[in-house]
Amino acid sequence: MKNNLTVTGNSGPRVRSDCEISLEITGSKGIKLDLQSKVRSLYGKSINDLVYDILSFYNIKNASVKIADSGALPFVIAARLEAAIKKIDGSDSEYLPEMIPENSYESERSRFRFSRLYLPGNTPAMMLNAGLHMPYGIILDLEDSVAPVKKEEARLLVRNALRAVNFYGAERMVRINQGKSGIEDLRYIVPHNIHLILVPKCEDPAYIRDLEKEIEQIRELNRIKRDIYLMPILESALGIEKAYDIATASKNIVALAIGLEDYTADIGVQRTNSGEESLYARMRLVNAAKAAGIQPIDSVFSDVSDMDALRENVLRSKALGFEGMGCIHPRQIMVMHQAFSPSKAEIEKAASIVIAFKEAEAKGLGVVSLGSKMIDPPVVARALKVIGLAVELKILTRDWEKKYNNE
Repeated sequence: MKNNLTVTGNSGPRVRSDCEISLEITGSKGIKLDLQSKVRSLYGKSINDLVYDILSFYNIKNASVKIADSGALPFVIAARLEAAIKKIDGSDSEYLPEMIPENSYESERSRFRFSRLYLPGNTPAMMLNAGLHMPYGIILDLEDSVAPVKKEEARLLVRNALRAVNFYGAERMVRINQGKSGIEDLRYIVPHNIHLILVPKCEDPAYIRDLEKEIEQIRELNRIKRDIYLMPILESALGIEKAYDIATASKNIVALAIGLEDYTADIGVQRTNSGEESLYARMRLVNAAKAAGIQPIDSVFSDVSDMDALRENVLRSKALGFEGMGCIHPRQIMVMHQAFSPSKAEIEKAASIVIAFKEAEAKGLGVVSLGSKMIDPPVVARALKVIGLAVELKILTRDWEKKYNNE
């Protein structure tokens, strides 16, 4: 035993959809459960049953459990209680919630990643309805948004969320920690419905290969057949200088991202909305990503109140060749989608290219031209991508507007 008393979770007047659990292992007198909850009359029995089931799973027969509940769902209560038990006895066993069928969908290497919504990995309230805002990706964060003393708890909560939360088609992502801690994170997420892993502050392609080796071992052990993609985040001068080596370190890397808050701090300058101070880094990352055949992803925009500045930032990002950004608030999502969307002129040009190619192909012509310019297969492929993107974003925007108009 490490100790006989521990406290996990969160409580307080501003805490929602979470709970605080105090667990004390006692020498006798069985299980004593003290539940404080506004929904006790409705859900008290199911909470009690869950607690007793988990304690039985870990063969705990004598304990005092106090729960201050603020509307936590079962997967949250289970994660908090499991964390408390592990702090006391260090058990390797896992009490796993059922995998919901709504999250059975897979991801693809080439899927669009225009928006990725960051969610703190130890704050369940932000996870529950995040998918309804229709980001392309949901990032459950184990790194900067989680206090060091809460890392272990966050791992269990994120693991349970991957299994039990409906993200409505968003790509399920997790940002792991740095170094050995990041490698340790993998065993909590790789077996549990993850699509993509973000690798923060990446500076060494060898670390990517270490991650890849660990991922493959976990996949084999758990008989996982689906692909698990990687997205390194470059956040330092050294990382930027090694951009291409990092981008090509693994066949499972599908995108390369930049983190400008840490990058500008590393080179000793202030970050600005116009971004002149990071132009070299961003262009180098875009070039490395394009050369490696993967997607370049821009940094988050931290001012969540200024939508006009965000739109200008996205348009600059798109002009540099970026194919997506991170976001820290749901209100940023649709602005990103609209700004990354092809313009009317781009769509008309793409349609003209495809039509000209199809007509030439039907006539058996070996050379295709549009006006004075020759059209080759890569140009046609880009045009088809623009058309597909325009259709997808139109549908997404329509669904988003319908949802918010109804509300």
